[in-house]
Amino acid sequence: MSYVDGFVLAVPKKNLAAYRTLSRKAGKVWREHGALSYVECAGDDVAPGKLTSFPQAVKLKKDEIVVFSWIVYKSRAQRDRVNKQAMADPRLASMMDPKASPFDGKRMIFGGFKSIVQL
Repeated sequence: MSYVDGFVLAVPKKNLAAYRTLSRKAGKVWREHGALSYVECAGDDVAPGKLTSFPQAVKLKKDEIVVFSWIVYKSRAQRDRVNKQAMADPRLASMMDPKASPFDGKRMIFGGFKSIVQL
């Protein structure tokens, strides 16, 4: 079964085009280093919940949109190799600068997940 890195973050609506550009570049780097798939999705039907929700998790502001993303790998070991290579890739250096980022990285939620069902 595959391994997945998942992300949830808040992007100011005015920065969505810049975020999309950054994501396309980052996705290309991850895929070139071996990721099987790279997906970025902008919230379309994401309501705030009473106890918890995507908007609450990222402390969504009125002028922001929730982005849900994931990267698929063959295995955890392959993910670790791909991430190490991608993070060392000079094309990502400028993208990782928090001052130039189109989103607040402090409110990004992320983690690695082992697949338990895959159809």
